[in-house]
Amino acid sequence: MSERIKSWPGTPLTDKDLAANKVLLTEWQPNLKYAWDAGIGYGRYFAELRKGRIVGTRCHKCRRVLLPARVFCEWCFRTVDEWVYLKDTGVINTFSVAYTGSMAERLKDPKIPALVEVDGSGGVAIMHLISEVDPWKVRIGMKVKAVWKPAQKREGAITDIKYWKPI
Repeated sequence: MSERIKSWPGTPLTDKDLAANKVLLTEWQPNLKYAWDAGIGYGRYFAELRKGRIVGTRCHKCRRVLLPARVFCEWCFRTVDEWVYLKDTGVINTFSVAYTGSMAERLKDPKIPALVEVDGSGGVAIMHLISEVDPWKVRIGMKVKAVWKPAQKREGAITDIKYWKPI
């Protein structure tokens, strides 16, 4: 042992002490249950998705729509002014044709992730999948519409929109 460790207060444990059970040992299973609160803005955003509607909030000072909805404008540092219902239509801003899935597996049929600028949002886009179209016919500027899960299968998540399709 180094001189420094020898000078520390207390009694060091030896292998003999451990074998003789001179050490207090306790075992327990932690309760790791928790709850996550989405807050007012995201909470309502998810609740509205469950109803088949897209909702955002508007800040009158900077004149922008926040999507997903939030109650605080991070540009102006103020509470937003109103809730706004947006259409479930939009325009493709950019996209990719992906032959690799989210788990890095090869896909026979490609997925088309895209940024969809939601109509009425003032330029705000959300990332989602495009379907019901030949991947080689997808274009920037293409008009699309949300395809929703059946109401009884919705759970209050962005995946309540199954995908977007051309209109």
